[in-house]
Amino acid sequence: MKALAIAATGMNAQQTNLEVIANNIANINTTGFKRARAEFSDLLYQTERLQGVPNRANQALVPEGSHVGLGVKTSAIRNVHTQGSLTNTGNSLDLALMGKGWVQIDGADGEPVYTRAGSFNTNAEGELVTADGYVVSAGIVIPENALEIIVNKSGQFFARIDGQLELQELGQLTIANFANEAGLMPLGDNLFRETVASGPANMGVPGDPGFATVEQGYLENSNVDPVKEITELISAQRAYEMNSKVIKAADEMAATVTQGMR
Repeated sequence: MKALAIAATGMNAQQTNLEVIANNIANINTTGFKRARAEFSDLLYQTERLQGVPNRANQALVPEGSHVGLGVKTSAIRNVHTQGSLTNTGNSLDLALMGKGWVQIDGADGEPVYTRAGSFNTNAEGELVTADGYVVSAGIVIPENALEIIVNKSGQFFARIDGQLELQELGQLTIANFANEAGLMPLGDNLFRETVASGPANMGVPGDPGFATVEQGYLENSNVDPVKEITELISAQRAYEMNSKVIKAADEMAATVTQGMR
């Protein structure tokens, strides 16, 4: 009985959906996190009767065929890269991007990776680094005797040095854009990697057309909506229950046939 296998694919799909929702809820307070959405597509169809062929020789064509679906499959788990709200932290090295853009980071093996989590700090050499110690590719070094760090909306870093009237320019933050942000590969630790699907990184200066601006002293919150996730959770739970009822009904029907043959 095909209904058993079809309903089983539905239960597997809803289990995947539940796992995606659980990860969204778990990261509801993760800086720069982008929620994911499971997307599904139907499986191949078994043709019982083909449309558009004569019913009999030289007769009228069959207007509608008979196609039985074989279930559902996971087609994609898409990261939704919408803007998260901003939280004021008061930390001069906390930077939020308002708009499209990614900060380029030197990964563990030296390859460039990208993040929206702007909770930066400095290492022993004064280099601007992430919370995990990865160096920001812009090569900005904060002087030890800096009294204040100022970052404008264009990503220019300035330091106020004791005894100097003029601000000292430290460097320029550049950000990357991608033709297809959904094609970026999530690596964990708020990091993403460029892929063939995302296209190459298009580097630019914050504030340029199509690029985000920088907000100093702010962090971008997760874009997870708790109300939406709870609604999706209830929907996934109901769909799972309905598929399980289909399996139970198919099993009872098969048992009825078996008992009738005895």
